[in-house]
Amino acid sequence: MPSVPNALLQQYVKLTEFLGLALGPDYEVALHDMTDKNRSIIAIANNHVSGREIGAPLTNVALSILRDKSYETSDYRLHYYGVSVNGKELRSSTMFIKQNGRLIGMLCINFDDSRYRELGGRLMGLCHPDMFVEDVLPADGKPAVKSPAPEKFRNSTDAVAVDAIARELEQLGVGAERLTGEERLKIVAALEQGGIFLLKGAVRDVAAGLGCSQASVYRYLAQVKGDREDI
Repeated sequence: MPSVPNALLQQYVKLTEFLGLALGPDYEVALHDMTDKNRSIIAIANNHVSGREIGAPLTNVALSILRDKSYETSDYRLHYYGVSVNGKELRSSTMFIKQNGRLIGMLCINFDDSRYRELGGRLMGLCHPDMFVEDVLPADGKPAVKSPAPEKFRNSTDAVAVDAIARELEQLGVGAERLTGEERLKIVAALEQGGIFLLKGAVRDVAAGLGCSQASVYRYLAQVKGDREDI
């Protein structure tokens, strides 16, 4: 386990272990140190849930929280949608650890309900004919309305960038090799808004993902920031 320089965070290391044992194997508990966004996880219990290890980076949702500073007006964020390294759907909640108003850490709990969904499906099968379950009842665990981007749990910073780029490309309906300059600018603006560029090496990873030079990404970023200042 890496050293934890902050005395307050050190107390949460044991809490992470305790909660993992108390809640059981379907609950992952992860402690993030905000001083190193690229290797932020300093303690984790039941890490089989998300597939991450100590030293994994901040997620896309955590970066977005840093970027929009929502932690300044709230102490936690509850019950949002996450996806593990292996594609498993999770219910996630995060508590913001603050010291003198400054965000120094995040304590995250990620719940894997797949065993209960399977049991629920069997019970519904006992109550209803297969046709009713398939045609009438809503699909298990699928959001009924369009939801924000799910939290993606990754073990490397380049994977965080790849996920964010893939989402933007999917929304545009075009491959990276067919992007116009205007479309690249739009994607960079969305990535900047989502906090991706808070990670070290993000410019390099985004340039590779968009099929352009790092100089081009810096130029797009300058234009995005300039347009914001003009508003």
